[in-house]
Amino acid sequence: MSLGKYNFIFLFFYAVVFILLFSCEKQKNSYVESIARNDIKLSSPPKPGSWRYNHDERFQTFEDFQKLRKIKPGPGKNIIYIQPIGTFDELQKKEIELTREYLTVYFQLETKILPALPNTIFPEKVKRISKEGQKQILAGYVLDSILIKRKPKDALVLMGITEKDLFPKPEWNYIFGLASYEDGVGVTSMYRFADGRLTDSNFNESFLRLIKISSHEIGHMFGISHCLNANCVMNGTNSLPETDYHLARACSLCQRKLNSSIHYDHKKRLLQLKNFFEKQHLNTELTLANQDLNLVQ
Repeated sequence: MSLGKYNFIFLFFYAVVFILLFSCEKQKNSYVESIARNDIKLSSPPKPGSWRYNHDERFQTFEDFQKLRKIKPGPGKNIIYIQPIGTFDELQKKEIELTREYLTVYFQLETKILPALPNTIFPEKVKRISKEGQKQILAGYVLDSILIKRKPKDALVLMGITEKDLFPKPEWNYIFGLASYEDGVGVTSMYRFADGRLTDSNFNESFLRLIKISSHEIGHMFGISHCLNANCVMNGTNSLPETDYHLARACSLCQRKLNSSIHYDHKKRLLQLKNFFEKQHLNTELTLANQDLNLVQ
């Protein structure tokens, strides 16, 4: 066999290997690349009063995210727990149970609800009356003095949900939620999502807000910073109208970050999200899930 034939065989073998490697890489990235077509760009420049307008944050690339020390599921430490704090009526309990169902689907991790803790757990020094007249609780106290100390041994994440309004520091009026990256604990208040009173008529609006903020705060615990890539559940928010404008859908980049820590099946997750949104009549989120599914079928 001539040297030319050897060269031809070598080049052919090299080309096959290259094509296989390239195909594997394309297959690996195909989901993220596909659904990126459904990402909705953020307004530029940001609107006055919005989170991005008031906060000069750095874009977190996937490479930045990979360098972070962050929590990840592991043997014996892979459950999300919800810790209700306060006195809840039946409609509020229903909202918390549905939030548990949603977080199970969204993060593809088992999620459990712990027995509720009473409001008497808050000392007077962490309470105040807001300018609007409602009782508020210091959010940092919930993290540091309640949740961290009560986090179950098998908990990857412990998420507090309170019916009381929260504030982060004296000069702030309120906050929807707060999380600690390193400790894997966070808290969300349901108070403002229903203007202080949950009813059948405002249930879906309040519930959608709760699952957005809860998944947002838990996303922070997994190391995902505020999203500057697209309209996304991980966008920062200053107000309820801004929360309502942001989607419950994580953008392609934030999904890539999440999936690198929690190795779930993308299509299975999408199908479960679709079914959940359909069952709860969350039509905008159902449309978005269907659009993503159409690209990965």
